[in-house]
Amino acid sequence: MEPPSPARLYATAVALLLVVLGILGFFYTASFGAVDSYEEAFGALQVNGWLNLLYIASGALGLFVAGVASRAYSLAMGLLYTALAILGWGTGALHLVIGLLGLAAAVGTPKPGRRPRRSKPRAKPVRKRA
Repeated sequence: MEPPSPARLYATAVALLLVVLGILGFFYTASFGAVDSYEEAFGALQVNGWLNLLYIASGALGLFVAGVASRAYSLAMGLLYTALAILGWGTGALHLVIGLLGLAAAVGTPKPGRRPRRSKPRAKPVRKRA
């Protein structure tokens, strides 16, 4: 049995983290007011109803596709959360870490169906018999 790929580990671990953060975020605030209106949770995490839904939805998707499309999920979440960090929506440091880890996991996992090339053995020279 071969070890799981970086993308599969990312899809499983980060997706679980996002679902937990989304659920816990609703204990702090469930307001769906302005998108840029946050409340502090755990001292460093900014939450609101919209971010909680994003965390739960993207985490649930990751848990659902971890076994079949983990590379695509890692790439998509890497791009999404990096963009959110750049735009400044929500907790920038958390989003940047999630995004960069997703991009690294996608790059570190080979594309499906591609196998490493095996070099062909060289043919031995044919000796002429005299």
